Amino acid sequence: MTGRDAVVVRAPAKINVHLGVGPLRADGFHELRTVYLAVSLFDSVTVRPADGLSLTVSGEGAGVADGPGQVPGDRTNLVWRAAELLAEHAGVRPDAAMSVAKSIPVAAGLAGGSADAAAALVALDALWDTRAGRDELLRLAAQLGSDVPFGLVGGIALGVGRGEEVSPVLAGGRWHWVLGIAGDGLSTPAVYGELDRLRAAGRAPEVTEPTPADPVLAALRAGSPADVGAALVNDLQPAALSLRPDLRRALRAAADAGAVAALVSGSGPTVAALAADEQGAVRLAAELAGAGVFRTVRAVTGPVPGARLVP
Repeated sequence: MTGRDAVVVRAPAKINVHLGVGPLRADGFHELRTVYLAVSLFDSVTVRPADGLSLTVSGEGAGVADGPGQVPGDRTNLVWRAAELLAEHAGVRPDAAMSVAKSIPVAAGLAGGSADAAAALVALDALWDTRAGRDELLRLAAQLGSDVPFGLVGGIALGVGRGEEVSPVLAGGRWHWVLGIAGDGLSTPAVYGELDRLRAAGRAPEVTEPTPADPVLAALRAGSPADVGAALVNDLQPAALSLRPDLRRALRAAADAGAVAALVSGSGPTVAALAADEQGAVRLAAELAGAGVFRTVRAVTGPVPGARLVP
């Protein structure tokens, strides 16, 4: 132990400005080519010295439940699993009182659970003084989930494999987004399963490999919102719309409100609407808040750093 009374780490939500989904692999995952963008909507994880492990959750989705929309406060939570994994790796006792303060909506395609796990790895590494290197933490993060490594990296990154192999991307701009969360959460496995069904039925294009990310990477380097908007791709969007037809209305509302472009973020049901600038994002958020199709509307910016200690 370091002797600290508490360690606090915050980690950002992500949106996928590109999500190319290949065919189902033999291991049950899909080959992905995705471009992650970390945005200014954060969860925070606090850890304190204790005997044994405990976990409390407050804020968005707090409580124990079986389905999307709720966050368990037990060992099924990725934060708990992160603690046990790091302790085993470092050869230390898994002793910590952990608390998660959630602002990232649950089961919304924003990787809130993965952000929490990334924050837990950073916080517990500091609390336990395990001195794990960046590469070690990334390897542990990949064992926890496909989006967890990006929670450590943040910024903008290209993800391949099942999304867990991340490489930072240099880009020249800062982008303003409005996130509209429409209705209840969507299960990520259910959305991938629906995509497989649509492809098998001929209702979505069959692919042999993920859609290339070159157009959006070039647009991000150029720094033009119009170029980025024109290059947005989400191969999961047809499946999310199939499971939740009301998302079509949400996408239309974003277009009608003046968004440069909009897409379903990840597996949904969040709609990420790109604005031309900060003032445009303020106007867009106000329009969407009054449209009656979203239960939550948040204006955010990105890119922002990944999981970081709070001084």
